[in-house]
Amino acid sequence: MSQDFDLFRISEEHGMLREAVRSLAEAKIAPFAAEVDEQGRFPQEALDALRGNDLHAVHVPEEYGGAGADALATVIVIEEVARVCASSSLIPAVNKLGSLPVQLSGSEELKAKYLGALARGEGMFSYCLSEPEAGSDAAGMKTRAVRDGDFWVLNGVKRWITNAGVSEFYTVMAVTDPEKRSKGISAFVVEKGDEGVSFGAPEKKLGIKGSPTREVYFDNVRIPADRMIGAEGTGFATAMKTLDHTRVTIAAQAIGIAQGALDYANGYVRERRQFGKAIAEFQGVQFMLADMAMKLEAARQLTYAAAAKSQRGDADLTFFGAAAKCFASDAAMEITTDAVQLLGGYGYTRDYPVERMMRDAKITQIYEGTNQVQRIVMARNLP
Repeated sequence: MSQDFDLFRISEEHGMLREAVRSLAEAKIAPFAAEVDEQGRFPQEALDALRGNDLHAVHVPEEYGGAGADALATVIVIEEVARVCASSSLIPAVNKLGSLPVQLSGSEELKAKYLGALARGEGMFSYCLSEPEAGSDAAGMKTRAVRDGDFWVLNGVKRWITNAGVSEFYTVMAVTDPEKRSKGISAFVVEKGDEGVSFGAPEKKLGIKGSPTREVYFDNVRIPADRMIGAEGTGFATAMKTLDHTRVTIAAQAIGIAQGALDYANGYVRERRQFGKAIAEFQGVQFMLADMAMKLEAARQLTYAAAAKSQRGDADLTFFGAAAKCFASDAAMEITTDAVQLLGGYGYTRDYPVERMMRDAKITQIYEGTNQVQRIVMARNLP
């Protein structure tokens, strides 16, 4: 896909991609979204549909068998899937999050093996950074990796791991030199089938119930030394560089959720009649819809600008990635809350999708760095 795109002009190719993903999402993913949420089950139908159309990991470069999609194309895929099912949008989003450290810092052998496997649909990728006592302070992690000849032996616990237990591959950050804090952290690829890898029970969450979130346990997990991503001690830097790029995908998820809520609410108020006319004719309702659409478009433009910077590797990506994630997720929370309000009592029931969208939107303000942390990041990286 073309890597030349302008903030204010979506290419014909990107427009065609949006249409294709929207059609697929509405036909193959949307019909299962409520059931996936209600049952808290993994959206296998979405994975099958995305994998069958080579949309499960579009960011993988062509030389490793992937689609070679640029950052904006990846954003559009996530956005359009999230519009109908936030849980399902975590398939392409977390595949990028989990595999991007390999793409950014891994050896050619690692890239060929694991990006190739991801592109072929042989397994999803998850990202293991957070721990029970190391959330926002990720550098305070305790998981250890100790060298033993041609192997590394990992011990520890990771928490809040998206798609854990379903993914086959895991990028794991572990301490290799406790004296150096963040510069003593290294990154590794761990496979689900490695001896000593196990998973906790799924977390009982407010939203994104179709995407399993579990602890991952490493009990003397012995892996070949060549599964280290980059040089020893560079894992934390790789982790932070990864987040600069993938915060844009969380912004994409947020605007997708918000678009779904706005679309549904806008349709509802045109059909719902009170006092002899459609409630869409009342000025108070019109003002709400206008504000929702305005916030959404502002979030989308900021997100697309951040995607352009991600693609180019601009020096101010750290600021823009944090700004897009923060602004879009705050907007999504406001827009979905207003969508529930516009549906009144119906919006508060599970018979209508906006309450699910409101619950799903909340996590976008929290994961990949809370919005409070995003504001710290922005303040430290003012352009």
